[in-house]
Amino acid sequence: MATTAKVEGTGPKFDEKYDDFDFPIISPVAKPGHPGHTTPEEDAKVHQLRAMLEQEGYTERLDTLSLLRFLRARKFEVQLSKAMFIECEKWRKEFEVENLIRNFTYDEKAKVMAYYPQYYHKTDKDGRPVYIEQLGKVNLTAMREFTTDERMLQNLVIEYEKVSDPRLPACSRKAGQLLETCCSILDMKGVGLGRAWSVLGYVKKASAISQNYYPERLGRMYVINSPWGFPAVWNAVKGYLDPVTVEKVHFLGNSYKAELLKQVPAENLPVEFGGTCKCDGGCQMSDMGPWHDPQWAKDPRWKQKDAAAAGTITKPPGMDETSAGKEPATGTAVPEAKPAVSAAPVPQSGDAVQVPVIGSNPAPAS
Repeated sequence: MATTAKVEGTGPKFDEKYDDFDFPIISPVAKPGHPGHTTPEEDAKVHQLRAMLEQEGYTERLDTLSLLRFLRARKFEVQLSKAMFIECEKWRKEFEVENLIRNFTYDEKAKVMAYYPQYYHKTDKDGRPVYIEQLGKVNLTAMREFTTDERMLQNLVIEYEKVSDPRLPACSRKAGQLLETCCSILDMKGVGLGRAWSVLGYVKKASAISQNYYPERLGRMYVINSPWGFPAVWNAVKGYLDPVTVEKVHFLGNSYKAELLKQVPAENLPVEFGGTCKCDGGCQMSDMGPWHDPQWAKDPRWKQKDAAAAGTITKPPGMDETSAGKEPATGTAVPEAKPAVSAAPVPQSGDAVQVPVIGSNPAPAS
């Protein structure tokens, strides 16, 4: 079992069949239920949940870190965690996630960014990926001229998958400790109440995906430039979120720069938000972060498994004979994915997850 930074005797108890990590496995969150800080009772529930899922025929995503996330999301109620996991697996099959991560291409991404900027960009002071979303520019009517809500949701799922692997593992390697969430910035500048209500339908679908199928991914979210009257919209949305999630959302208003810079280094924060970063070609499209640094980055596990099955060897993301010393590319174009067949149901009692609150994306618990 390949692990790093394991502290003997601190738990959790790992399973040699499923736990083969190549990044640190001890969480900086020193609370019960988090890796490295579990109680014997919590370790027993991990074992119980895994055994129950194996009896149901499941063999994928049964590693300890994943099961702990589902258990935390359901307050360590094993039966509820089992139900959540099974629903997630059913959705993954219906949404064709395994096909999407291998074949989905988003050629309209640059156009989408003009009307709905949402992107990952470098890390905060804790080493977590920073996710930025600008709702003030959202124009779904214009976007539907060249894309669909379904494709936007498919891209959202791809980004969640990338957060799980390779982004968070790379960040964990660089930080020297397990990082499971991101730091999110939601910019409300230019959002009128009419526009906010107009995107509510899409937001519900996006939030349902994050809460139901990517639990325990929200660390801290900063909402900046929120308009007058926004509490009415927030009250409508937060009903779909777990109270633990709601507590992680911080409203900073218009005077946000000083507080934001306490969490995100100036050199990692785009200049438009008070930082000093000016990526070539724009921060929105750069996808800069440890997940593209050969020192920390590795191909996602699915790609490693595919390569092993094909008898080939994979290289770190973006590295080839011509890219040494350059910022690596984000990936290789692949054939178009089959369309997804269903959207996620509205969550009934979603617990703490990485959610897009009013948009679409994932961050470690604060």
